[in-house]
Amino acid sequence: MRNLFLATMLLLLGAAGVKAQVVDYSVVNALEERGIDFMQITQPSDYVCMPIVQRQGRSISWLSNRILDVSVDGKYIAYVSARNGSTNIFIKELGKQGGATQRTNRQAIIDFSYSPDGKSIVFSESRGAFNQIFITDATTGYVCRQITTSNLDYSPIYTPKMDKILFSRMENNGVAIWGYDVKSNFLSSFSSGMNPYPISNSDIYLCARANNSGKGEIWKINYSTGVEECIVSDPSKSFTTPVLSPDGKWILFVGESECIGGDFVYKNTDLYVCRIDGTNLVQLTYHAADDLSPVWSRCGKYIYFVSQRGSATATANIWRMPFVY
Repeated sequence: MRNLFLATMLLLLGAAGVKAQVVDYSVVNALEERGIDFMQITQPSDYVCMPIVQRQGRSISWLSNRILDVSVDGKYIAYVSARNGSTNIFIKELGKQGGATQRTNRQAIIDFSYSPDGKSIVFSESRGAFNQIFITDATTGYVCRQITTSNLDYSPIYTPKMDKILFSRMENNGVAIWGYDVKSNFLSSFSSGMNPYPISNSDIYLCARANNSGKGEIWKINYSTGVEECIVSDPSKSFTTPVLSPDGKWILFVGESECIGGDFVYKNTDLYVCRIDGTNLVQLTYHAADDLSPVWSRCGKYIYFVSQRGSATATANIWRMPFVY
């Protein structure tokens, strides 16, 4: 998991295709996914970024940054797109054909999220040796206010009350969750971990954290009381990128998995859910493609994610699947 953390900062987002293909991504559904209605939301011309996945022998690591989000009114999906030598946020209207609208004009945006009121977007951008966090207007998006400097920061997200912005910061001894106070402009370190996701009406956030064996776990942290609780752990798998369902009952996240056939073993990433207390752990996807950066629809009935599934050239697109549990 330490290598996963380091890879997050050493590499940006992959382009829409991959150089080598060792499995067949062309089918939409794996056998274990029969009966699930997967819908392709974008096209190759949308140039959706694919978080980089690294495989070496029987190990796998991946970028855990969130590159998708759904607008507060549920009508649009925003994503990081690689075009003209830069990565920027683009917005596409759901349920309609047509192109996407560019929302930022930067060089190397890594990840982002909408504010709870839908008026702002907070994002991280790679600039030289650092990753820095900015805020911009969700409607215009070209004027930005910088809130962190000279560090390796990513995965920014507002708390539900919009009084803080939580984010991950690379440090000498690993990754920590930090908070930016919107009113005072003060920065505070809360705990170890990455990919913070705050829970409404509380001082609690979900995050991913590496255990002593280097495997990623999902944790629940109360930054006021200091109480920490491990929600999901598996000695053979890593988990990252927790996202709470709109009704507060389910945690959606990315997890490690294997495709096995005869002597062939292929490590990949799939989507998982569990109850807020860690029970009812369920693997949702089983495709040989990498399923990453999942987000809920605002109604909680669907899950959007990035995957190369359905593409013979392993081109990444945004996909939608129903959530029926």
